[in-house]
Amino acid sequence: MQAFTAQRDSATPDELWLCEHPPVFTLGLAGRPEHLLEDIGIPVVKIDRGGQITYHGPGQLVAYLLLDLKRRGLTVKTLVHRMEQAVIDLLADYGIAAERLSGAPGVYVDGAKIAALGLKIKNGCCYHGLAINVAMDLAPFAAINPCGYAGMAVTQLSAFKSAITLEQTGERLIEKLGNVL
Repeated sequence: MQAFTAQRDSATPDELWLCEHPPVFTLGLAGRPEHLLEDIGIPVVKIDRGGQITYHGPGQLVAYLLLDLKRRGLTVKTLVHRMEQAVIDLLADYGIAAERLSGAPGVYVDGAKIAALGLKIKNGCCYHGLAINVAMDLAPFAAINPCGYAGMAVTQLSAFKSAITLEQTGERLIEKLGNVL
């Protein structure tokens, strides 16, 4: 992502990368080590996105948005709002009422975080993106203050829609992001 963003020019097409990570805690630029509550043997990687600490692991869909914000006429705040809206719209397709929480980027269902966002902006372009908990082991979240919030509950799509896959979620997320971007 860093190399792609550093090498792109005004004609470089935007890209969306979808993936799934092995277990890892990522600590953003503003991340405070004390938000890692317990060492449970999962590596902690310092990265250059905004935000605090989060967990990535199997069963979570990670979407990296590599966008030229200037070309798209987007501000960071507008992009975050549209990313959240794409996830809210995706969940609505499954009959799940999701929302934003003031001052806490991401998407929430009944107060529990289901999707996290973190971006890096460089030369008017963004990278990093969002992570949606689809069907994963949520236990590692107990070892951190998710996104820096003590006691924040987390949830996942499979708690509301059984037999959901990363592939299905990825296809629907691509569609929803395309609609809002």
